[in-house]
This record gives sequence, C-alpha cells and structure tokens, in this order.
Amino acid sequence: MTDLIETIRRTLVPIHKEGYPFILIGIVLTVVLGYFSQFFGWIFLILTLWVCYFFRDPERVVPVGDGLVVSPADGRVNLISTVLPPPELDLSHEPMLRISVFMNVFDCHVNRVPVSGKIGQIHYTPGLFLNAELDKASEDNERNGLVMETTHRGQPLRIGVVQIAGLVARRIVGFVSAGDSKQVGERFGLIRFGSRVDVYLPVGTRVMVGLGQKAVAGETVLADLGGGPERAFRRI
Repeated sequence: MTDLIETIRRTLVPIHKEGYPFILIGIVLTVVLGYFSQFFGWIFLILTLWVCYFFRDPERVVPVGDGLVVSPADGRVNLISTVLPPPELDLSHEPMLRISVFMNVFDCHVNRVPVSGKIGQIHYTPGLFLNAELDKASEDNERNGLVMETTHRGQPLRIGVVQIAGLVARRIVGFVSAGDSKQVGERFGLIRFGSRVDVYLPVGTRVMVGLGQKAVAGETVLADLGGGPERAFRRI
C-alpha cells in the first residue's frame, strides 16, 4: 500500500497557482454546458483536464557543477546559432551563442534559471505573436528578457535568458525581480500556452545538446562554460 501511495504521489504532480483561474473557469463551463448538453460537458471536461496538465509544476533534480548551464524550459532544442543578443539587455555588442528551446502546448511551461547568480535586470518588450519556432520571433514577438549575473572560475559573467511568446501564448508571467539571487534550477517565470526560451552565452561555450533534442527544465545540461570540443549527435 505504501508503494502504491508513493507511485500515485509521484504521478500526480503539483499544479502551479497560475493555472487555478483557468481550471476554475473550465470547471464552471463543464458544469453549466454539461447541464444542457452531455456532448459539450465531456468536451469541456477533457479541456479542463488538459489545462491541469498544462500548468503542472513537477520537482526537478538539478545537476550542479561549475560552468554547467541547464535548460530553462521543457521542450525541443530548435535553434543553436551565433547571433547578436537583444539590444535591450545590453549584454554585448558582439555575437553570442544562442540556444533556443521551443515549448509546445503539451510541455510543462514553468521556466527555471539556467545558472546560479543575481538577476541584474529585467526588460519586457511588447510585440507580435508569430510562430515561436521561427528565428525572427526573437526580434518581433512579445518577450521578457533577464540578465543573470554569475561567475565562472572566479570571473564575473553575464548570461541572457529571454522568454518569447508564441502563436497561442498571450502572457508572460514573471516570478522574480531585478536584484534577486537565484540558484540554478529555481523557478523564475511561466509562459501561457506555447512559446520559446532563448539562452545567450559567451562564444566558446561548449554546446552539450543537439538540434531536435528533448530538453527538461532544470535537468538537461545545455552547455558548459568551460569550453571544449562540441559533442556529436545522430538521429536514430
């Protein structure tokens, strides 16, 4: 019986409080519409269960090590490139390594800081709601960027993290303020219903993931600031 209870506890992960209003609306619509139509009652019951699933907030086992950069989001690694960082973050006037993780509507959307450090600044930019998988979404879409001030081998380092709204997403929710100190893997925000998170790192950082790879927020190591040869991947 103890093993069964533990299995159920691990399966039924917590729901983030940001989802409560949407779940309540779903319950009300399910009851009201179900009273008049059994068909629509079932439809909205399924949608309400999906909303509960969408706003899940599971615990994560975070790898800790000097120079490790963990994924800020659940999803698929869809872009790895060297580009100029967003000018509003004042990170660098030179290109930086960008690793992008795209979240579809079935991924967990709670975002986590990729490195330990202090949040130097936060900058919200209104914009469009294009497909977040597109490269130009980093410039045209609604986004919320923050700068993590960290250290590596005793040297100060600034890393950019940008939440980008997508086709369905209409609100980026932040849980932190400038000046807050965070440990790697701690929660810093959430994007509602489909989106992307970009991480901007110094050129020379060793990429530890491949395009198309599934990333888990707070657990998957995206990169190693210590550098070294890139890892090779193949699709099977």
